[in-house]
Amino acid sequence: MTSLKGKTLVISGGSRGIGEAIAVHAAREGANIALIAKTTEPHPQLPGTIFTAAEAIEQAGGSALPIVGDIRDDEQVRSAVAAVVERFGGIDVVVNNASALNLTPSDAIDMKRYDLMQDINARGAFSLSTACIPHLRASSNAHILTLSPPIRLEPKWFLEVPTAYTISKFAMSLVTIGLASELAADGIAANSLWPRTTIDTAAVRNILDPEMVSRSRTVEIMADAAISIISKPASVATGQCYVDEEVLAADGVTDFAAYQVDPSVDLHDLELDFWMEWPR
Repeated sequence: MTSLKGKTLVISGGSRGIGEAIAVHAAREGANIALIAKTTEPHPQLPGTIFTAAEAIEQAGGSALPIVGDIRDDEQVRSAVAAVVERFGGIDVVVNNASALNLTPSDAIDMKRYDLMQDINARGAFSLSTACIPHLRASSNAHILTLSPPIRLEPKWFLEVPTAYTISKFAMSLVTIGLASELAADGIAANSLWPRTTIDTAAVRNILDPEMVSRSRTVEIMADAAISIISKPASVATGQCYVDEEVLAADGVTDFAAYQVDPSVDLHDLELDFWMEWPR
């Protein structure tokens, strides 16, 4: 494992939920964290802003740079990357956390909402990652980590998760696989990470009923898995689509009940996330 002390992470989104948890965990190790997000005012049902996340980073021992910006806007992305380099001197890790979710079926979704998902999810991950490549090449341990799932092409998955959202998330994973190949000679690792179960975030609480939330895991499992991946030498693995518990199990973690919202819930009664099933 390599230390994150003094390393600079750029995280898209990150004003709450999994992105903020990754940022705070890295901050505890002394990392610099730049957040690129649009949320400047708390939503009635989604507490947290880019500024409250920055405060949490500073309180955890890291240095924070909150950048209000839209990853759909190419100029804003370029300006954000330049601001990060000016403040911290370089970039070591990119975390593509920003994502839009819409589960409307194909025969009902309008193309404006379809385009929004593609622009934030796949295009956003590609845009931020590629804008950072020149600076990642200068890092001693460069990582791109995208929060997207293993690509599953069995027809049943398209029956369970609508096509529009599936395309946007699988395209994020294709960004991982493609960049891993293109950047291998530069020593830049590109990997994806996805949760086995639903994760208890404010956004998820707006979708799932309380009983289903009780069968979720906390954001800490994704934060711990993310930090594990980006703390390893970039030469260890690239082009992988990881599942959170598999990453931690490989590190020797055995007590996954500690990550559960309700530790009394039986393992196989947990609510599986999209495209996930229990290993056979």
